[in-house]
Amino acid sequence: MSGQTICGIDLGSRSVKIALMRSQIEEEDFKILRLESLDTIRFYREYGRKQGDKLVVDFKALGLPEVDRLVSTGYGRNTLELAGGEAIPELKAHVLGAIYQTGLKDFTLVDLGGQDSKIIQVRKGKMVDFMTNDKCAASSGRYLENMANILDMSLEELGQYAEAPVELNSTCAVFGESELIGKIVEGFPLAELAAGVNATIVKRILPLLRSFSGDDLVFTGGVAHNHAVGRLLEAGSGKRIVIPQEPQFNGAIGCCTYANQE
Repeated sequence: MSGQTICGIDLGSRSVKIALMRSQIEEEDFKILRLESLDTIRFYREYGRKQGDKLVVDFKALGLPEVDRLVSTGYGRNTLELAGGEAIPELKAHVLGAIYQTGLKDFTLVDLGGQDSKIIQVRKGKMVDFMTNDKCAASSGRYLENMANILDMSLEELGQYAEAPVELNSTCAVFGESELIGKIVEGFPLAELAAGVNATIVKRILPLLRSFSGDDLVFTGGVAHNHAVGRLLEAGSGKRIVIPQEPQFNGAIGCCTYANQE
């Protein structure tokens, strides 16, 4: 028996993540075949066409094979449903993805995406509590992108700095830019400014974590690629940080996991 090929799509605000996975029934094994990330606007412009009240995805143009199951989730899930597929709640997709990637059943999931943030308490493999923020981009990848541009460095370079952070107090992504520019004018070293940006992300998340118990934090989303934020989050929370192999594709992987369990 050859199993089935499943496509999971996480329709994010900044990027669309696609996961192709295949279950081998005789081996009871579920494996990732391919991962793909595209700019959200480009995805809708080049590969999606609205037909009726649903979005038809041109998988052939994407270079993807025909699939047996299609499951979607994410920022755009409630705006337009994918034709031929099933939509599941974003929180559910991320929990399933984190369980698949880490093997843990008891943890707190911290997902910092392109434009929103999620904290989810998981006990015995089930979501028992959660907190989300999609009203402000201050703890998101967009904030880091803006700050990296001001500092004239890549996101990868920004993620290297955690020592001697400059104090940044603005809780707004827009006002934070003005504050950072002011610190540049004051003459603070670039490394300390970058560390300050990373520390500010963590400073906003730590108070939210106080109501979530447990020893393990599973850190996902694009911001999880920022090594400094991970180190600062571990130091500030006193908890063990677990970063899955594919943190940015966690939601898409969770969609596939859902289909495989059905």
